[in-house]
Amino acid sequence: MMGASRCNTNCRSVLVAVCCLILFLARRSGAEDVAVQPATVRGELIVVQGAAGDDTYAQVFADSATAWRKLAEQASLNLHSIGPGTGAPSDREQLQTLLEQYVTKADGTSDVHAQSPICLVLIGHGTFNLGKAKFNLQGPDLTSEDLLKWLAGITRPVAIVDCSSASAPFLEKLSAANRVIVTATRAGTEQNYARFGEYLARAIGDEATDLDHDGAVSILEAFVRAAHDTEQFYRDESRLATEHALLDDNGDQAGTPADFFRGIRAVGKASDGRSVDGLRAHQWLLRTFSEEPVLSDEKLTRRNELETQLEAFREEKKRMSEDEYYAALEPLLVELSRLSD
Repeated sequence: MMGASRCNTNCRSVLVAVCCLILFLARRSGAEDVAVQPATVRGELIVVQGAAGDDTYAQVFADSATAWRKLAEQASLNLHSIGPGTGAPSDREQLQTLLEQYVTKADGTSDVHAQSPICLVLIGHGTFNLGKAKFNLQGPDLTSEDLLKWLAGITRPVAIVDCSSASAPFLEKLSAANRVIVTATRAGTEQNYARFGEYLARAIGDEATDLDHDGAVSILEAFVRAAHDTEQFYRDESRLATEHALLDDNGDQAGTPADFFRGIRAVGKASDGRSVDGLRAHQWLLRTFSEEPVLSDEKLTRRNELETQLEAFREEKKRMSEDEYYAALEPLLVELSRLSD
């Protein structure tokens, strides 16, 4: 009986390994029976370039904004640019008007027909005073309370990437289910100029950012790469780091630093027992480096659901017998492998 049990376990291990290989190849090739046409909009990208203060920062911010606009073209994202040269009304009013278009109405519809995800990128300076965080715009500044109110009625997935100094309070205020939040700092008191945004703008267009080698760059991968490059800058310059980026995608308002990850896998543990972020951020692909069509929206949704279930089982592995663990994993891995058929 022991021999039979060991055989069953070995067979299951082989099956899991084969399914994982098939899943990796499916993610890498992005094979799909129905090709996505180039004109298909895969999401909304809102790039807000804030007030620079002087010419040095103006050029840095402009270069970062250009990198994000290039991403929109490459990834078939519907681009909205707000900032210098966009004219009246104020930048703050432009952003408010734009976000209000995506609010879901009482009948379940919105003014913008697509139900694609929204990514809001804030490039510029931030401040924190008397408990209030602001992103500096030309004209009235943007507060975390502003965004909390404007995003309240939006039900589609939202990512907010705040590359400014003193940006951490935006994470604490905006963290919620179905949202991915990235900030350049871990506290409002980190008010020196944040270089994280520069490195993030470089990371989104670099194939080396593809840490799991699946032919695509996710928000998680871009976050980890940019945070590590920022840390390296301070080491090379023998400076005390004045910024520490955070990622939140599970709605617990805590955030996770980049040093919790080895590649895309979370290896660090929160001291208070909270779950580590990263799963949803890795499912959110910013761009692919392949000419092959991506999975349909329906298959991407199902893939994300299955990967979430897999991660939950991995968390429970220590509390399950080996047979129970593999029995739970097998059907999930098999279905994942079949999504590329």
